[in-house]
Amino acid sequence: MKLYISIIFCALMLTSCKKWLDVKPESQVSRDELLSTPAGFEEAMNGVYSRCSEANLYGKELTFCTPDVLAQNYAIQGRDPLGYLQTSLYNYFNLDFITRKDSVWLGLYNGIANCNIILANIEKGKSLLSATDYALIKGEALGMRAYLHFDVLRLFAPAPVTNPSAAVIPYVTEFSNKVTPLSTVSAALTSIIQDLNAAKALLKGNDPILDGGYVVGYPSNPSDGSSEQANRVLFLQNRRHRLNYYAVCGELARAYLYNNDKPNALKNAQEVIDSRKFPWTSQADFINVAPEQVDRILYKELLFAFYIPSQMKVLQSLFETDLNGFYLNLNDGQSIYETGGAGAFDLRYKQWFKIRTDATGSRLNLQKYTRDADSNRHPLVAPALRLSEVFYIAAECLYDNDPAKAMGYVDSVRLHRGIVTPMTAASKDDFLNQLVKEERKEFFAEGQIFYLYKRLNKPIVGQSGQIYPVGNNVFALPVPDDEKEFGNR
Repeated sequence: MKLYISIIFCALMLTSCKKWLDVKPESQVSRDELLSTPAGFEEAMNGVYSRCSEANLYGKELTFCTPDVLAQNYAIQGRDPLGYLQTSLYNYFNLDFITRKDSVWLGLYNGIANCNIILANIEKGKSLLSATDYALIKGEALGMRAYLHFDVLRLFAPAPVTNPSAAVIPYVTEFSNKVTPLSTVSAALTSIIQDLNAAKALLKGNDPILDGGYVVGYPSNPSDGSSEQANRVLFLQNRRHRLNYYAVCGELARAYLYNNDKPNALKNAQEVIDSRKFPWTSQADFINVAPEQVDRILYKELLFAFYIPSQMKVLQSLFETDLNGFYLNLNDGQSIYETGGAGAFDLRYKQWFKIRTDATGSRLNLQKYTRDADSNRHPLVAPALRLSEVFYIAAECLYDNDPAKAMGYVDSVRLHRGIVTPMTAASKDDFLNQLVKEERKEFFAEGQIFYLYKRLNKPIVGQSGQIYPVGNNVFALPVPDDEKEFGNR
């Protein structure tokens, strides 16, 4: 990590607020001055989220693009206007692909470095902060450090099921120009889980989202009782745009399941489910005909999301430009959503896709992120963790001991998407295959399905049913050459 850590301050430190940008980046004194006030620590943490919301991370690439292209979720026009055709063919020597995945690696470690700067200074600044602010800032910084490392691991290292002893990524815990040794997959997961559990302990009892009076809803909307913007302190508002307590529980459930620790994955998923903090989106909101009132993102169900209002035109260029963007062939979309059977009433298919027909044929354009030009019921966000995902995690963890309850959890999601037919499974393999299908429908254009195939070591199923045999040559993206050279790997 020597190369990447050394350039953080001169290029990409924090971009959320003017005060950050006013700091002389190469100066240790400037850093100390910035992290010498409560407002400075708050701005530093805001800067982590701002960095993560940029286009080369969750503001575009990791949510809408590369992972979903690799999961074969899109049709790509032959002339390849967006430059992702070779990515869909797993040509990891393609220059467009190399440029993007190297930028992702750099961006993730930039975010990690920013977390480490906060953590390196917060003990010295503890006397400046209230007990709540100390716990929130340290908890979020630890949680985000783990969150970002987990995605480095899921992208660039083999899955535990195939090679837990592979040493591929460094788990960086300090801001330094020293080279961090590589961690094995198992060791990295241990560090991720340790950081997340430490974050959970700090946030418990301090996160406003745990208060009974904190009501998840649409911002500034008294009609549904939302209190997300009610706190007089701006830093304590909109907790779902930050790595809050329940988001940490959800991320722990993800990490434990990735490590095949189903009891602990279930425990954390169940905590979110039992909280009843996150309401299912009403059908009236999901299918509202008024552009400014419709909620296609299912906003109230999000445990965590990145705030990306600046990416609206980017999303339009990706999904609303007919053949020049990502789309689905009509038959492929109908196959994915099983519209010939139980999926005939699937609200996701009906609300997220628009049929377009011309001389080239019929296709589906994604309108999941389509916005009204002026006002909207909720802000534009990139989904990061959903209520439905913790239901799916709980279902997978429960199946061996209680298949009926497991399928009931899946049916809970299906019912709220308009599917009334109960799930049935003849075997565990059948159950897992159906679960993968359900998750693919739910997380379309959210960057999660590639990781699901990878964790289960399952072949990737293309839109038309084509099977893509996979292994670590597909599932583990190549580490950047610069990291190998400057890290002496």
